[in-house]
Amino acid sequence: MEAIGLTFEMTVVLAILAVTVGLFVSEIVRVDVAAFSIMVLLGLLTMVPGLEGLANLRQLFSGFGSNAVISIIAVMIIGAGLDRTGAMSTVAAWITRVGGKTESRIIFLISSTVGVISSFMQNVGAAALFLPVVSRVSTRTGLPMSRLLMPMGFCAILGGTMTLVGSSPLILLNDLLVSINETLGEDDRMDTFSLFSVTPIGIALVASGLLYFILFGKFVLPSTARDDSGTAQSTLEYFNATYGLDGVIHEIDVPHGSLLAGHTLGDLQRAFNVQVIATAFQGRTYTAPPRDVLIEAPAKLAIISDARDIADFKDAFELPEASELETFAETLHPGKAGIAEVVIPPGSGVIGKSMRELWLRKVYGLSPLIVYRGGNAVTQDSPDFGTMPLAAGDTLVCHTPWEALVRLEADRDFVVVTTDFPHEDIRPKKIGWALLFFAIAIALVLFSDLILSLCLLVGAVGMILSRVISVEEAYAAVSWQTVFLLASLIPLGQAVQATGTAAWIADLILVALDGMPLWVLQAAIAVLATFFTLVMSNVGATVLLVPLAVNIALGADADPALFALTVAISTSNSFLIPTHQVNALVMGPGGYSVVDFMRAGGVMSILFLVVSLGVLNLLY
Repeated sequence: MEAIGLTFEMTVVLAILAVTVGLFVSEIVRVDVAAFSIMVLLGLLTMVPGLEGLANLRQLFSGFGSNAVISIIAVMIIGAGLDRTGAMSTVAAWITRVGGKTESRIIFLISSTVGVISSFMQNVGAAALFLPVVSRVSTRTGLPMSRLLMPMGFCAILGGTMTLVGSSPLILLNDLLVSINETLGEDDRMDTFSLFSVTPIGIALVASGLLYFILFGKFVLPSTARDDSGTAQSTLEYFNATYGLDGVIHEIDVPHGSLLAGHTLGDLQRAFNVQVIATAFQGRTYTAPPRDVLIEAPAKLAIISDARDIADFKDAFELPEASELETFAETLHPGKAGIAEVVIPPGSGVIGKSMRELWLRKVYGLSPLIVYRGGNAVTQDSPDFGTMPLAAGDTLVCHTPWEALVRLEADRDFVVVTTDFPHEDIRPKKIGWALLFFAIAIALVLFSDLILSLCLLVGAVGMILSRVISVEEAYAAVSWQTVFLLASLIPLGQAVQATGTAAWIADLILVALDGMPLWVLQAAIAVLATFFTLVMSNVGATVLLVPLAVNIALGADADPALFALTVAISTSNSFLIPTHQVNALVMGPGGYSVVDFMRAGGVMSILFLVVSLGVLNLLY
């Protein structure tokens, strides 16, 4: 085979590729800034004589309106809408209930679920949909998002190989085979693949990915979180340092026959220096219960108190304590409730009234722990704690559900000092609309010929029009760093293909391997597809390499359909750097660097090649 000559344009593109990879790895600037700068550089270089074809200036910014980028935006909005209704919180609760706080079990549950979902919808859509779930699981379990997002993202990519509609290259494969068949003789024509023809490969790849992270995740995943999952802990440290309040919640069991039964919470709190912030009995849980609530047995109490006082209380009634939150794990996890500071401003209508008169728990959802006045802290053990008249400038340190604190921000009688809490407005009444438009979007993806972005936008727009989510919330739900990273990389991929650089690299390698055994040729094609999918779109790599692979297979007397399928599968081997949409999506929320991807993705890339080539040769 005669090699393609290297041109000046190709040399420049290769240099730009090297600079791009260097910027990504070194992180001299943020990766989205680096990608945007490279896009601008491509446009400017078209002014240099001989480089006019480096980029089409009319399409330089077309990536911002590309099918992939618009699809990501739509799925983020859909995910935010589902999250607003509490649907994703329910999924997260199931995962934490089944998986507990064990990292390997949580990784298995999240990643396997996303892997299955991504086999029927675009992998980036499945990953974006589960971002809120991973965030909530991280908050509830204390596991950093950096330990969960990369396994989820990798398995979303792997899950796309389980069916012929799971990824763009596999969707495109049959059309390419039909087109190539028109140029072949009757004996050389290839059969097209069915929906589940690739399922054994996908199952093997997802299983290998799960095993990889379960067995070796502790070695390859970042061990320190660079995300915001530690917010709750830092807040507790602040209250401990400022007020001497540890904020530890004790779950106390009140069994049948307990002497505590029949007393009110007010009786309990007057006799002991404890603050009951939640109760559970008869299958229902109540946060910030008012002082006139009767304690029934059996029941569970969630109490904030220091170690000495809680020990005295338990000994007095012989009450057992759970080793960790069980009954209240969902209700009181840091994503739903916590400690906050509220100040009484001058002119407030509550000045001169006591906390008992105001019924702070029943009316405002506040369980007062400390009143800070004039540099002195009035605690629960003070005899006039509940009866002292409130004054302007008083700071109430309270435990409260975050939804109650959101409502309190609009009350002029109080000034909410704490701002670092989830300002969520959960709308469970809208869950029907959210699920309806989500189902419509998925149905359009699976059963219509509309492009993916339009199908998903139907769901996103439907959620906005039905007021599941507001327009402002929709804008806030989009990770614009991800959008700019992906949209800015698309022109570089186009330059690699349009200038002939991709064909030159492919031809160079294949000429060198001319005459090699079939398995070497197939492995070379898989490695080549892996490389191209890192520097250009996986669709572009598939369009470029499938015809080459078929021709090589025919020349070497091999199965051309098998070689074509090798290309379509291998273009999902995108783990080494964050150029794939899924990797770009999880990079920001997970706090990953390019080096993190290279460390974990390098091994995953090799594993992908070994498993995929092994299954292809054993079963096809």
